[in-house]
Amino acid sequence: MILAAVAAAAKGAVKAAPLKVQTLAPQVVQGPQQAPQPLTMFQQHASWLTHGVAGIFIVAAVGLVILLAVQTTKQEGLSGTIGGRVESAYSRMGAEEQLKRITGIAAAVFVITAFVLSITGI
Repeated sequence: MILAAVAAAAKGAVKAAPLKVQTLAPQVVQGPQQAPQPLTMFQQHASWLTHGVAGIFIVAAVGLVILLAVQTTKQEGLSGTIGGRVESAYSRMGAEEQLKRITGIAAAVFVITAFVLSITGI
């Protein structure tokens, strides 16, 4: 019986109704709409200023990391502990003192720019 149906279908005796395929237009599913956050006065009118301060902030952060990595410790290992450091009280500032002063300036710039950036809302 099954063989007869297959043989008849192969000869074209049984005709199936053509399938109708409908294509649907793609629909974009959107989530809940969030209201855009309002821009601060600095972001609206002086975006170049906030981005400039952000650039100074990044340069100060990288510079501070480098300056702190370059500095030596007060003891300078075992030799500093046993012998101590000999410095003249009347000489010009040495490289270590200048490096210490520059590190302090970089730290102050870092803190000030971080404060300004937090106020401007960037």
